[in-house]
Amino acid sequence: VCGASGGIGQPLSLLLKASPLIDELSLFDVVGTPGVTADLSHISSVAKVTGFLKEDDGLHKALTGADVVVIPAGVPRKPGMTRDDLFNINAGIVRDLITGVAETCPKAFILIISNPVNSTVPIAAEVMKKAAVFDPKRLFGVTTLDVVRAETFVQELTGEKDPSKTIIPVIGGHSGETIVPLFSQAKPAVNIPADKLGPLVKRVQFGGDEVVQAKGGAGSATLSMAYAGYRFTESVIKAAKGEKGIIEPSYVYLPGVPGGDVIAKEVGVDFFSVPIELGPSGAESAQNILSSVSSEEKQLLEACKTGLKGSIDKGVEFITNSSGAK
Repeated sequence: VCGASGGIGQPLSLLLKASPLIDELSLFDVVGTPGVTADLSHISSVAKVTGFLKEDDGLHKALTGADVVVIPAGVPRKPGMTRDDLFNINAGIVRDLITGVAETCPKAFILIISNPVNSTVPIAAEVMKKAAVFDPKRLFGVTTLDVVRAETFVQELTGEKDPSKTIIPVIGGHSGETIVPLFSQAKPAVNIPADKLGPLVKRVQFGGDEVVQAKGGAGSATLSMAYAGYRFTESVIKAAKGEKGIIEPSYVYLPGVPGGDVIAKEVGVDFFSVPIELGPSGAESAQNILSSVSSEEKQLLEACKTGLKGSIDKGVEFITNSSGAK
């Protein structure tokens, strides 16, 4: 876990420590890692915990031998900070961490949580390409929080006791209007009254704002994001160990994933979230579910494509204009 001492990193590390699927949990951050490591190491579960700071080549030590690298690192937006300020800081952090991955464990599955995901995943891809170690099937933008929110919020209309039993594909990107929940394709089918659909979609798209407001501007969605990151990480590990039939939406480089090329041509962007069948090599196939979207969802998709294109270009340009990792 890179960024293990942060608001998402700590609860994410706790959930991963509790997972029986994980043998070794390696934590990295620029501050606080020894304390988080000592605390988690007292928990009586399988995973052996080690922690590293930046000093003494800590990043490379943390990444050595890693099968899965989860990256929640970055700074949250602070008062007075523009989106561009936030982008430049987090883009630099992701670039430097991925440079470490490219040098140390290029075959690991890379799971990116650091915002803005719409741009940080293209940044990671460009860094890996420059190092000639890019495997599109092993790079994932974690959009699972959008799926978790869709499952949870629709439950208020369906009354389903366990929200996670309803499967709702969420496609597109991972911010605001780029998030497209496909309630028309829910399994089992859900009947959403016409007057409730618009507000429900908006709530999934802007669920993060709800949490920021409830926390009085003092924080964002960290606990629910940690849960979503843990859920996706477990899915990747289960599939890597050979479990079949695991499908999770994720933001990937479509032309590099079997079945993704057709979708990329249809949506007009190369990075896009669709349901991905996971397996031992990562993203085994991208599922094209665009043909059965409703007319309302088609409109949402148009707004999504416009927003995504700019974010992807911004990520690619950041690396193109970047003078290499610090």
